[in-house]
Amino acid sequence: MPPVPPVPPVSPVLPSTTPRPQPLHVLRATAFAIGALVLLVGVGLLLHEPLLIPPLAASAALVHGAPTLPLSQPRNLVGGHLLAAVIGFATLAVTGRSGWGAAVAAGLALGAMMLTHLSHSPAAATSVIVVLQAPHPLPFLPLLALATALLVAIGLLPGRIAAHPVRYPTSW
Repeated sequence: MPPVPPVPPVSPVLPSTTPRPQPLHVLRATAFAIGALVLLVGVGLLLHEPLLIPPLAASAALVHGAPTLPLSQPRNLVGGHLLAAVIGFATLAVTGRSGWGAAVAAGLALGAMMLTHLSHSPAAATSVIVVLQAPHPLPFLPLLALATALLVAIGLLPGRIAAHPVRYPTSW
């Protein structure tokens, strides 16, 4: 039996797994994310409805900062937010407005997104907002659908008009 070769020592410093983005890419991503969120605030003001800026800001960060991730794709973004909102409303009906209910809603939303292959981590915050703020489902759900559709539409722009090297989406 031949001798087993020795295992090489593990380096204590791990190399970065992602290259540093080009400054122009950072500028484009920043500008398009700001544009998307400013548009959403404007729509909310026109409709006299507050928007879900925290979870939508996180969604915009994924779409423009990491457009190739599965979490960033339109199916996950739109479906994850809507599924989490429905779970938030169901949890609200059972628990009422409470921090405990919000925690349960976030966990249930995570599980449901995993089971339906609609994982979009910012959407868990949507379920929390529903439980804590108790909005009326109408107009909340249509406005959420509109907001997520606008995020997807604006996510399409960099690759088409700004010579962005990565096309969004990579899948529908």
